[in-house]
Amino acid sequence: MMPSTTAPGAPPMLTARALHKHYGAAVALGGVDFAVGSGESIAVTGPSGSGKSTLLHCLAGIIRPDAGEVRLYDERIDVLSERERSHLRRTRFSFLFQFGQLLPELPADENVALPLMLGGMPRRNALGPARERLAQLGLAGKEDRRPGELSGGEAQRVALARALVVRPAVVFADEPTGALDRATGDQVMSVLLQTVAELGAALVVVTHDPVIAARCTRTIELVDGRIRRDDGSLAGSVRAGATR
Repeated sequence: MMPSTTAPGAPPMLTARALHKHYGAAVALGGVDFAVGSGESIAVTGPSGSGKSTLLHCLAGIIRPDAGEVRLYDERIDVLSERERSHLRRTRFSFLFQFGQLLPELPADENVALPLMLGGMPRRNALGPARERLAQLGLAGKEDRRPGELSGGEAQRVALARALVVRPAVVFADEPTGALDRATGDQVMSVLLQTVAELGAALVVVTHDPVIAARCTRTIELVDGRIRRDDGSLAGSVRAGATR
């Protein structure tokens, strides 16, 4: 397991307190506390239907919790408007999904540059950092290839380049290696962990894979919408602070 790079005494980057989310009578989250610091990687594990993806979506501002709060540093993001949360997801957060979700009609470099262009950067300016990130991931010379012309591992590295090109504060990954063979998945995970650490970003990974979870600095286990196990201390500090 990698050691945490969070500075001693440093406040958490992303925190949640007493998150509740229901879908009808079903409890997706039943009072979850969460915290992650700069340079830290957290694996969120648990059986299917335990609330893992719901927690990720609440933390990322994709959905609002029914109760509780989510903060990026000192700013509550759960109370922001949809437009403000959308801007946050483009500029401070990045996402890596199991199947990449690349746009099939765009070449690799434009897929990577897309978040920058959506943020207002001209295409000619956005392609430079996009191609640089692709080269760092071993994809130099494949900038013009569309997703259908890439292997599964190459396509996932393009998706990873897209997630990292904006230099995010937090990267959210939902089963990022689930569609890859073990060797390719290990390679993608190595690059993801290394780059997040270099950026001083935080990483939240939803995974069923114990090998992937073991590579993160901390692991939490959700069961029936509640944390059954947390092998770190940041979430505990959030709970302690809430009682003061």
